[in-house]
Amino acid sequence: MHLTAGEVAQQLGGTVIGETTIALNSFAQADKAKEGDLTFAENHTYFTRADQSAASAILVDTDYGLSRKTLIRVPNARIAFAKALALFFPEPELPAGVHPSSVIAATAQVDPTACVGPHCVVGESAQIGPRAVLHGGNHVGAHCVVGEASQLYPNAVLYARTQVGRRVRIHAGSIIGSDGFGYVLDNVQHRKVPQVGQVIIHDDVEIGANVTIDRGALGPTTIGRGTKIDNLVQIAHNVTFGEHCLVVAQAGIAGSTKLGNYVTLAGQAGLAGHLKLGNRVVVAAQSGVMHDIPDGEKWFGYPAQPDRQMKRQILAIQQLPQLLRRVAELEKALNARKVSA
Repeated sequence: MHLTAGEVAQQLGGTVIGETTIALNSFAQADKAKEGDLTFAENHTYFTRADQSAASAILVDTDYGLSRKTLIRVPNARIAFAKALALFFPEPELPAGVHPSSVIAATAQVDPTACVGPHCVVGESAQIGPRAVLHGGNHVGAHCVVGEASQLYPNAVLYARTQVGRRVRIHAGSIIGSDGFGYVLDNVQHRKVPQVGQVIIHDDVEIGANVTIDRGALGPTTIGRGTKIDNLVQIAHNVTFGEHCLVVAQAGIAGSTKLGNYVTLAGQAGLAGHLKLGNRVVVAAQSGVMHDIPDGEKWFGYPAQPDRQMKRQILAIQQLPQLLRRVAELEKALNARKVSA
């Protein structure tokens, strides 16, 4: 992709300080940049490195002083960085059509603009929407819906009746709609509770690699619009996500827990079942949540507690060795007084 600094600024809603016609061919980090590259700086340290690099232009969002290079001033350098990458590294356009090795049920509907790659299976009455992409090795079960411009990366699987909204990305190896872990003890055996619900994934969701989302026992497991789920996450049956949540790798959520909007679960966080987390809740890494959390609170620890309360406990534990020594000294002094008496 070849663009001028002026063209990049126009796309990013920025202004050029310097030469507007300078050619920009790619985007690179400062220590790897070469002539013709655009780089970015979001603090003074980054700006110094960028200014000393071979890059031809720098994205900035504030005044860092004089520079020998062309600057593109934007409202937010981090956001502009994400947009610029999409400009210089656009996703490849895949040809519409169905690969001859794929198996499409007679009652399935595949939009003429969709791309179905090799070795895919599309079940009875499934719907593949406009410009949707099945990259290869995908199984889309009966009565599934894959919305407009959504993508299933290799070997992602949708069990029957899964609904995927528009512009959703499901990365390799993820399994959507498998049975929830539901059993009841019947005398001496665990009797399976049939899982007859489904999974509903709303628009603009991204699901990482090797994620498992179980369908509901009754009713749906629901992933709210704009939610982003990292790799290796487990979401149990009948969990409900609000909008724009973030779930980091190896987190796990037990059945029927409900999350509000803009909830963040850090890596390896675990949530017990039938809980309710409010809007904008943050759960820190490796925390175990066993209680409801009100709006806007940050919890951490095991078991997880409000951050201030947990911090006080950690500080108290750090003082425990000194306290034990003082208690031992007091006991020793008291025993000495008893002997002398």
